[in-house]
Amino acid sequence: MKALKKEYEKRKQIIKSRINDFEKLRGAPYSRTFEELCFCLCTPQSKALNADKAITGLKKNGALLKGNASDISKCLKGLVRFHNNKALYIQNARGIDIRGILKNKNDFDVREEIVKNIKGLGFKEASHFLRNIGRAEDLAILDVHILRNLKRLGVIKEVPKTLTRKIYYEIEEKMRVFSEDIKIPLRELDLLFWSRETGCVFK
Repeated sequence: MKALKKEYEKRKQIIKSRINDFEKLRGAPYSRTFEELCFCLCTPQSKALNADKAITGLKKNGALLKGNASDISKCLKGLVRFHNNKALYIQNARGIDIRGILKNKNDFDVREEIVKNIKGLGFKEASHFLRNIGRAEDLAILDVHILRNLKRLGVIKEVPKTLTRKIYYEIEEKMRVFSEDIKIPLRELDLLFWSRETGCVFK
């Protein structure tokens, strides 16, 4: 526990700066919000840096907002896994009233609506998306990096093979209690864990 707190103090400023960057996107134009949504659609089983490169490519050639699934897939290929499926997810997401969903001020309800309506986003990805646009203060992004750290610290006994809605909420609550106990905000704890595994603070 002491080692974790020491790491936090070392990376505290860069983590808080990153959170501040996310908060600046709260209420951003639709195109910017949609960009973060698509980034999170690309991240499952792929590196975040590669997903970011893919989104940058889609923006440059105009395929992010206007390209068909084939155009999108070409930009994703070689950078993210299951590029054809994810291209379809991005294309389909354009037809979802994302702005309407985000009008709800309750992040838990918003996450439920996102998972229900946007194919390709589970609880982890929906939480990730909300965090990246300045929300999700009380939501956890339970990816493999976070789960491994929670196990090492004894917060959970095992890394679950699958994350059902029930299991997700149970682990999320345990992580929330843990963050309160060690006095590191949940969003900052997520980035701390992520940086421990990857060596950097990204998104």
